[in-house]
Amino acid sequence: MPRSRRAGPARGLFRTLNYLAFVPLASRAPMYGRLLWSLLRDERIPTARKAILGLAAGYLASPIDLVPDFVPVLGALDDLAVAVLAIDLFLESVPDALLEEKLVELGMDRSALERDMSQVRRLVPRPVRRLVRRLPDLVDGVGTLVQRSGVERRLRTWILKEERSA
Repeated sequence: MPRSRRAGPARGLFRTLNYLAFVPLASRAPMYGRLLWSLLRDERIPTARKAILGLAAGYLASPIDLVPDFVPVLGALDDLAVAVLAIDLFLESVPDALLEEKLVELGMDRSALERDMSQVRRLVPRPVRRLVRRLPDLVDGVGTLVQRSGVERRLRTWILKEERSA
């Protein structure tokens, strides 16, 4: 069985060096956080789509991981992959006109967002991205159940109440 050109520790080193390209994105994280927050508060986006970010946040807060955090490098990458996939799925579900409206409102450049998302998507292997693309249909079904239960209305009231008191 032939070995790849970059096997063993060298492959890990190259992978780590590839992640250094993402350091500049960290400075734009607060800006992207404001964009996500603005979109989450917008009533034109279905709750089921917003739930994608909620599920990812739950996974990130959970002590249970696909790869334990004590495993060097890989322990943090599963969390990063979940965050990247959730944000990517969420942003893809936002209508272009609404996304453009929010970007203008926040003074953000759409081409920079697209470039950054393209760069970040490289963190997640293609087969994983394909599998995750099927999640929105599942989330839509769960969202319909949540709407019927009335939890959505109570949660929205609670968020708006907290926002007004701040």
